[in-house]
Amino acid sequence: MRQPFRTLLLLLCVPVHAGCQSLGAPPPPALIVLITIDQFRGDYLDRFGPQLRGGLARLSRGGAWFANAHQDHAITETAPGHATLLAGRFPRSTGIMANRIGVEDDAAPVLGEPTAIGASPKRFQGTTLVDWLRAKDSRSRTLSVSMKDRGAILPVGKSRTDVYWYYPDGRFTTSRYYRASLPDWVDQFNARRMPQSFAGKSWTLLLPDSAYKEADSVSIEAGGRNFVFPHPMPADSADAASAVRASPWMDEITLDFALDGLNSLALGDSSRTDVLAISLSATDYIGHGFGPDSREMHDNILRLDRNLGVFLDSLFKLRDSSRIAIALTADHGIGTIPELVTTSVKPRPVRVNASALAALLRGQVAAERIDSSLVAMDQQIVMANRNSAQIRTADLDRALASFAQQARKLPGVSRVDRFRDLLRGDTINDAIVRRWVHQFPAESNVQMVVTLTPFSIFSGIVATHGSPHDYDTHVPLIFAGPWFVPGRYTDFVRTVDLAPTLAEIAGVKPSEKLDGVVLRRALK
Repeated sequence: MRQPFRTLLLLLCVPVHAGCQSLGAPPPPALIVLITIDQFRGDYLDRFGPQLRGGLARLSRGGAWFANAHQDHAITETAPGHATLLAGRFPRSTGIMANRIGVEDDAAPVLGEPTAIGASPKRFQGTTLVDWLRAKDSRSRTLSVSMKDRGAILPVGKSRTDVYWYYPDGRFTTSRYYRASLPDWVDQFNARRMPQSFAGKSWTLLLPDSAYKEADSVSIEAGGRNFVFPHPMPADSADAASAVRASPWMDEITLDFALDGLNSLALGDSSRTDVLAISLSATDYIGHGFGPDSREMHDNILRLDRNLGVFLDSLFKLRDSSRIAIALTADHGIGTIPELVTTSVKPRPVRVNASALAALLRGQVAAERIDSSLVAMDQQIVMANRNSAQIRTADLDRALASFAQQARKLPGVSRVDRFRDLLRGDTINDAIVRRWVHQFPAESNVQMVVTLTPFSIFSGIVATHGSPHDYDTHVPLIFAGPWFVPGRYTDFVRTVDLAPTLAEIAGVKPSEKLDGVVLRRALK
């Protein structure tokens, strides 16, 4: 009796191979969990892999891990990076092209904090996976949480859903863009005063001192203050609620809050597909303060791994793991502290004075008698209102050419490009060109962009990101769940591929053209 059935199955599979696969494809997930780790370099999983025992270990070893994934745009910052993930589009399309073009909105005040800067996704353009899911089933629900407002807001685009972030006084809150008052479950979580409970405690090493190869005596870390373990929290509870943001405990608090929200909103408990987006920000604060090669970063990753393990255990007790799809990635990486870069790196990285660079531009603009209010430099971007009748094209071109010629001679400056030239450049073989082209729409007012030499930075902060170099663009991309084929994939992929891949397993269609593609090699 088995032979005829086998023959029939083979006949069904011959015409279209994908049809054969679909016979055993699992149904759409009840819950999609997006975990974004702010400032998580792509090499951390390998660097700390032997000591990982928790969630990072489980996802990287048991999931479909794309080890050569990139935020493939030039200004690798929190806002642009988060906006790419569930949109499947580059910053040139989402409208979120830099942190300073992020979520600030005076028309959307923060609940309970009338003096705080308001926040909303008003600058975000287009749709996200959340919208595509709702188009299929209007009952689909979403919860997005983070320590940062932009980390919570931008993954879900303009959707008016449950979006919450952390205020330095120890409360999770939202803005009037989303709701007029906090729901009971948020008030109840805040009433537990979990952040304040860390007052007087110290961040100590998770493992014995011998488990860390990094020196704990690098005085450039943390600006020379409190750069040695242990790191005490303030004794005052209000001060501790603010200081806890730069410790591994912040991620623990955020994950606990996410689980409370999952339960209260009944995410993932029905036939619809819901979304839980979690952005974990402690790594970013610690990286800026201590750098990616510090003992603090090492210990933070180990603690993040354990906290994610506890979160996954709790999640799978609350919901059926066979109906949960998990995606883990990051919004950007980070470069080594310039002064600590190995001597083999040439030219030597430096800290470029952004104000001096802007002054150089103003001088060239003034020499051509152009109104200085019509031409501006915002760190690595030169913008001009070319449509103004007050600017003659020839005058502007001379000013920009003279500026570029002088700027290229400055230590730390690798290249200065007219944006119009990049639009005609080699986006296949030149990653710098490609990433700048992905950053801005062709019709933008960006006239020129400045790329620094590797590991050179603009700001005076201890360590930072924001360049088109690989150490800032390289991030992990991992999918886990019964829809994916576990393994390590080494081919080049982009974070814009995340949304179409999740849409594929959820059985929904994007409502607009995407930059990303479905990573079918990871799908069962």
